[in-house]
Amino acid sequence: MSLWIGVALVSVVFFTSMLSGVFGMAGGLVLLWFLLLVFPAGTAMAVHGVIQLTANGSRAWLSRRYIVWRIVAFMALGVLSAAGLLLLFNYSPNAASVSLLIGLLPILVWLPKRWFHLNANRASHAFCCGIASGGLTIAAGVSGPLIDIFFVRSRMDRRQVVATKAMIQVVAHSIKIIFYLGAAMALSAGEWGIVLLAAPFAMLGTQAGNRILHRLTDANFRTWTRWIVTGIGIFYFFQGLFLLAR
Repeated sequence: MSLWIGVALVSVVFFTSMLSGVFGMAGGLVLLWFLLLVFPAGTAMAVHGVIQLTANGSRAWLSRRYIVWRIVAFMALGVLSAAGLLLLFNYSPNAASVSLLIGLLPILVWLPKRWFHLNANRASHAFCCGIASGGLTIAAGVSGPLIDIFFVRSRMDRRQVVATKAMIQVVAHSIKIIFYLGAAMALSAGEWGIVLLAAPFAMLGTQAGNRILHRLTDANFRTWTRWIVTGIGIFYFFQGLFLLAR
């Protein structure tokens, strides 16, 4: 990894963490795109997991009084189950499939809420959310829009949504790091040094985003989230088609 790539990584980590600090997602999508340009897919997933673990961990800590721990517990069981299934099928990612999966995610934010009868406050729904989001986090790196549909009927405000999602993603990204540990070992000590140097900037970006979050209304929060995720998803989808064509 060159010095300029290292500087770019630190900058991207800060700004994407700030974006996620505001909207609870989207930043991870942009960060993963950058990492897929620099590393093989498996290694990118591991590095993404380390940085996102830091960003989500700091976001969860800043908003810890809003975390709904009961939901987190049932989702965590689901994430572990999903990881076991992917290990059973010996899943291995590539940039094209990851891009297409992420490109299709924004469809979820546009589906009418009345179609869903999902409520993360229900134990069975939280467990299913953990399986679905955990599987997607490990397979494609991110799962924010999928998690959101389980909060549609939960009657949680934006702070509870962001805080609870942050905590479950701490769990999911921790398991993702373990899943791709072999690919992570391909990085040199110097490269891991740059990654670890970038991690504190994830915390700084999260703190900056958290301040902006508290100035948003719930309506603006949901509207901006929808459009930002859609724009990123469209880019990913066409990138996936391009990679397949190659």
